[in-house]
Amino acid sequence: METNERDYKGSVVNGFLGLLINLLILAAAPLCIVGAINGFIPEVLGIVCGIVLFIVWFIHLIGFMTLEPNEARVMVFFGKYKGTFRRAGFYWVNPFLDKKKVSLRARNLNADPIKVNDLTGNPIMIGVVLVWRVKDTFKASFEVDDYSRFVDIQSEAAIRNLAGAYPYDNLEDEDASITLRNGGEEVNELLEKSLSERLAIAGIEVMEARISYLAYAPEIASAMLQRQQ
Repeated sequence: METNERDYKGSVVNGFLGLLINLLILAAAPLCIVGAINGFIPEVLGIVCGIVLFIVWFIHLIGFMTLEPNEARVMVFFGKYKGTFRRAGFYWVNPFLDKKKVSLRARNLNADPIKVNDLTGNPIMIGVVLVWRVKDTFKASFEVDDYSRFVDIQSEAAIRNLAGAYPYDNLEDEDASITLRNGGEEVNELLEKSLSERLAIAGIEVMEARISYLAYAPEIASAMLQRQQ
């Protein structure tokens, strides 16, 4: 069973050459019918030829595709993965291929703060900023139903897991070597590592992950502030 992306090796024609061929087919179809009507070719043959050429022209039209920089097309032929095409431009390929477009551009996820309990059980509000992109188009297309939603759900799960593994600060756990508040880059690296492991199944590359918001939940914020003072 395939589990990784590979380059598409099938025939790819310059789109403008394909467009010229398409126009020639379109022009030939009415000529056959006109020739049959004027007696230059047998009537039945001319009409059948014209109809067939119209059908060929329509099918041929489906084969055109365009790609912008940092985009890819996942090529599927009757349910079988044939490869991923990444070259930007205008092309014509086998019209029976399903050409799924996948963006390879970097994306930002600015997660709204969520309420979780830290290691000591205190409710806190924590949010993250995640920069990610699709690295393996095969996994993004076939290993998960919706890779964008997968990123959202797994990001929240990683936040909850990280918050529950460390105390907010040293007020109730003076022996804690790492806290969410003072952990800095070390906590961000742990978050990034956790997200990378979770999102690898969907072919997602985590470019950066950082805690963007961190505070005690409103119901205990004033009490904890007094303790800090």
